[in-house]
Amino acid sequence: MPRRYLPLGRVYGLLEPGPVVLLTTSHKGRANVMPMSWHTMMEFEPPLVGCVVSGRDFSFQALEATRECVLNIPTVALAKQVVQCGNTSGERVDKFARFGLTPVPASMVVAPLIEECYANLECRVADTRMKNRYNFFVLEVVAAWVDPTCKEPRTIHHRGHGKFVVAGEPFRLQSRMK
Repeated sequence: MPRRYLPLGRVYGLLEPGPVVLLTTSHKGRANVMPMSWHTMMEFEPPLVGCVVSGRDFSFQALEATRECVLNIPTVALAKQVVQCGNTSGERVDKFARFGLTPVPASMVVAPLIEECYANLECRVADTRMKNRYNFFVLEVVAAWVDPTCKEPRTIHHRGHGKFVVAGEPFRLQSRMK
């Protein structure tokens, strides 16, 4: 099989870890939303999620200060809003109002849930030891919500450079995991 060199800046598109999420924060009375595709499950119970939030992002400051957020999981129906949120800084724009997203109060954190997302994970920062070097936060999920009417969510996955894929057809294989 022939091989072609891949520029290192495109490697992330091969290893995308899961669906794009909309990270919401609230700091000094101001809610913000930011798309994020660099996250990974680290533990099952309590659920721990590792994520990278660029130090250049407005959300980084809020997450660092408040140590809490919500990971909202959109479906393909919100794809345009997801990209628009990523192309806009929350420092100057109320992204909820601009892109038609509805903030809903969370039960355990100040950051809002997004009503239009099929799942919402309320989180508190559990570990910041890799924050200064890698902008890596470990989040503990303290409450989780899901829309029971959304049976087969079609999540979006970022492949890099404006390319996305939608989660495909589900299938089952025999597994000992429940």
